[in-house]
Amino acid sequence: MIRLRRLRGSEAIRNMVRENRVHKEDLVYPMFVAEGTGIKNPVDSMPGIYQYSLDTFEEELHRVADAGISAVLLFGIPAHKDEVGSSAYDDQGIMQKAVRRIKELYPDMIVIADICLCEYTSHGHCGIIHDGKILNDETLPYLGKMAVSLAKAGADMVAPSDMMDGHTAYIRKALDDNGLTDVLIMGYSAKFASGYYAPFRDAAHSAPQFGDRRTYQMDPANGREALRECEADIAEGADIIMVKPALAYLDVVKDVRNHTDYPIAVYNVSGEYSMVKAAAANGWIDEKRIVMENMTAMKRAGAGIIITYHAIDVAHWLESESI
Repeated sequence: MIRLRRLRGSEAIRNMVRENRVHKEDLVYPMFVAEGTGIKNPVDSMPGIYQYSLDTFEEELHRVADAGISAVLLFGIPAHKDEVGSSAYDDQGIMQKAVRRIKELYPDMIVIADICLCEYTSHGHCGIIHDGKILNDETLPYLGKMAVSLAKAGADMVAPSDMMDGHTAYIRKALDDNGLTDVLIMGYSAKFASGYYAPFRDAAHSAPQFGDRRTYQMDPANGREALRECEADIAEGADIIMVKPALAYLDVVKDVRNHTDYPIAVYNVSGEYSMVKAAAANGWIDEKRIVMENMTAMKRAGAGIIITYHAIDVAHWLESESI
């Protein structure tokens, strides 16, 4: 008889032979920063998540730092929106101000700036539009300007989430041409047109005003195409590649890991977070156990970086287990 249960006989033995572990250093916490003052607006579809103005933002930032989380991913909510998303690349824009403030308070914190026009355009799409069509090549200069502006503000990494073809190469050249060669690019390489994003659009005020994003985000049915997207980002100069969402696409994460040695991030997106929170609030699941199981699944599939709204809770749970 092969007695594999011998390896499960006690907590100490299980810890000794455990293949995958989640660490605080793996975690990235997304944050929403809005123009104005005195703002701490709860996102109703995402319990525990808020929109902050710069004055209230610091309180949450302190919680992140105290939890031992070393990286944040920023999304901006501007006061002004227009057809070309001009607030996105305004050097005095809300994201630029937030980046500078983080670097004043926590110089060593990794600041990742989301690069996309959807939060800043009046139509809510991720690119420039003409006659109802999202234009690819015409959008690239705007993304380049946004990346340069945020990198000059102090962002350590830019993360283009727009899914325009060629955006990584364009942004890399724009950064390099401005002497920003040390700024990393984390590509939203395999970003699927998913129903799991709905709560995020409440948080970021980024729902499209017409149509949807299926002409530029990936078809959820396509796995092999995800490898091509990752290959393209790597060829264009990305330092880190991402699969988004996480849980419904762990097969893609595994395939990407088997395909490349590049660092892989996953985005444990808003819908995944909200479903866990809703089930836990109803007493249907053990929240800590489910969240940690999900985190471990992402690591087991091959991700080294986990972007998650659960990050602060996970960091505290990991700390309590290590004491």
